Amino acid sequence: MNRIFAGMPPVVRNLIIINVALLLLTELLKIMPGINLTGILGLYFPKSEFFRSWQVVTHMFMHGGFIHLLFNMFALWMFGRVLEQVWGSQRFLIYYLVTGLGAAFFFELVQYIQYNRVMGVISPEQLQLVYDSGGEAISQGRNFADAEMGRLNSILNVPVVGASGAVYGVLLAFGMLFPNTQLMFIFPPIPVKAKYVVMGYAAIELYLAITSPGSNVAHAAHLGGMIFGYILIRYWRKTTKTLY
Repeated sequence: MNRIFAGMPPVVRNLIIINVALLLLTELLKIMPGINLTGILGLYFPKSEFFRSWQVVTHMFMHGGFIHLLFNMFALWMFGRVLEQVWGSQRFLIYYLVTGLGAAFFFELVQYIQYNRVMGVISPEQLQLVYDSGGEAISQGRNFADAEMGRLNSILNVPVVGASGAVYGVLLAFGMLFPNTQLMFIFPPIPVKAKYVVMGYAAIELYLAITSPGSNVAHAAHLGGMIFGYILIRYWRKTTKTLY
């Protein structure tokens, strides 16, 4: 473990440890009936019966599986350690938390708009059916065949988890601070400047957020992390003589 974390700055190291530990704990507790850590720490829509205030923070340390965790923690290690070494631990931690919270805010804002739209077209009988049996259907990996009922059920009974919003904020910051740094893609193996990688990811997430609003990936949260990261960096540039 010492060799793995050697040279890694403390905030990035501790964030990775916390995220890995919570995924392992989540999987361990699955064998114990009635303990669903994702349902406790994942972020539910504020109008859901499962929403709790602490979820606004805790959701960004939870993940939906090993692959989800792996990609987020690899990106955090790759870009976050550079930012922490440049900014210092305190400023990096502030940035990480602000972008994570901003991602959650932006995602829930989009959810609220969709919630109001669905509530305007769904019948009282359909609404009651979602309230009565929607949570159980989700727990069994099912959803309603009716598109509007299914969307409302997902909004109310599916929590959002992951550090992706904060990680996209970290990616945005790296692209702003080191725009001409060459990043090498594995497939295809070609170098691309960081600023173009950031712009490409932002464009993809915007497109997917518009065309696939009901997908299992919180594209709006990714955009939110980048937006809040951009605002915070612009603010720091106006209020401090140098960012590092």
